[in-house]
Amino acid sequence: MGTDLKKEQELAFREQVNWALEFDLPIAIHSRNSTSEIIAILHEINNPSLKGVFHCFSGDINQADQIINMGFMLGIGGVVTFKNSGLDKIVEQLPLESLLLETDGPYLAPTPFRGKRNEPAYLQLIAAKVAEIKKISFDELAAITTENARKLFKLPN
Repeated sequence: MGTDLKKEQELAFREQVNWALEFDLPIAIHSRNSTSEIIAILHEINNPSLKGVFHCFSGDINQADQIINMGFMLGIGGVVTFKNSGLDKIVEQLPLESLLLETDGPYLAPTPFRGKRNEPAYLQLIAAKVAEIKKISFDELAAITTENARKLFKLPN
């Protein structure tokens, strides 16, 4: 959370959490440079009914474990394909049932399109990389992460 508007951002986040709980909706959390602060707020709220995804997760394994233990998923995008991001080492340790695949269009396109405009079609490259990391087939990874999305967002089969 930016320092200038930290209090306002925290109040807005808490209000959005309240709406998610009121309407039984998952939340998508963009926690750039504030993952620890968001985790602390969610621990304070401590409501097991609250579900969602940490969009574009790039935290450490301790943060990932805390997020998963609160019932949230981790959005894995193009950064996992970057040679020195370190995200591949974290993803390797995470349960597949806690992962969602995503793009962050128009940003963070996966290798070999890094630095170019990102688009949903590149999700295949992210899936291929995560399947390689997890040592499973592309189809198995696609089935698991699709089911994860269906559960979280209450989508039909």
